[in-house]
Amino acid sequence: MSFFSLLGAVEIGLIFSLVALGVFISFRLLRFPDLTVDGSFPLGGAVCAILISTGTNAWLATLAATAAGAVAGLITGWLNVKLKIMDLLASILVMTALYSINLRVMGGPNVPLINDPTLFVLLQPEGMEDFIARPLILVVIVLAAKLLMDWFFATERGLAIRATGSNARMARSQGVNTGAMMLLGLAISNGLVGLAGALFAQTQGGSDISMGIGTIVIGLAAVIVGESILPSRRLIYATLAVVIGAIAYRFFIALALNSDFIGLKAQDLNLVTAVLVAVALVIPQLKRKFAKRKPS
Repeated sequence: MSFFSLLGAVEIGLIFSLVALGVFISFRLLRFPDLTVDGSFPLGGAVCAILISTGTNAWLATLAATAAGAVAGLITGWLNVKLKIMDLLASILVMTALYSINLRVMGGPNVPLINDPTLFVLLQPEGMEDFIARPLILVVIVLAAKLLMDWFFATERGLAIRATGSNARMARSQGVNTGAMMLLGLAISNGLVGLAGALFAQTQGGSDISMGIGTIVIGLAAVIVGESILPSRRLIYATLAVVIGAIAYRFFIALALNSDFIGLKAQDLNLVTAVLVAVALVIPQLKRKFAKRKPS
């Protein structure tokens, strides 16, 4: 694998680590099977791309994309909490609706960002090549998101969200408004995914209606791979594991697709993902099995 392929894998891995952090909130902290991710990721890209292409500052466009993702999460939560629609079905309904909404936002199947001033153009240090600057900028953004997430979920409100996911009945007995906490948690989760979609559109030169396909699978794969690499119940290490998992996932995918002796092609991406996730799920079980066999 070439140096440029490695940098590309790290770059995409850093972007999808934000998706993985969002998936971690919904699936691990809230215990909510949220498939809205497949719609909120392209929503973030669509909002960001259309705003930048019409002359809006890239910072404002990225913030708007994050807010749009958060609203998508809020709607999913509202359908579940207020209308009592089953969690999985509520997220599928929103994901389905977002496909049409994304087409409306973009005014077509895609919006190119060729010579538009993206966030990476604004932040790129003078004299530094863009293929080096982008990963460095993404490292700062992901690190900031991780640290903010660690801080927030250690606050009273963050702990209330975690309690809602762990034991909603117990949380309600302690005076926690579990419905509001569910809405807030899903908004934060999909806000991170919307941010990832905005950054992805800016690095890939535009937004496309199909860019969200399989996003939830990638996010879950990153979480599972990360947990197998760095298993921990402490939040600060769990979020670090998720980030590492996203980067490792993209690295393994790039390595597999760039290894000529394996003979894999781009259309084999989902197959590689399935195998990688299966291996990551089996490893912890094998560890426990071998640990039991060790003499005390």
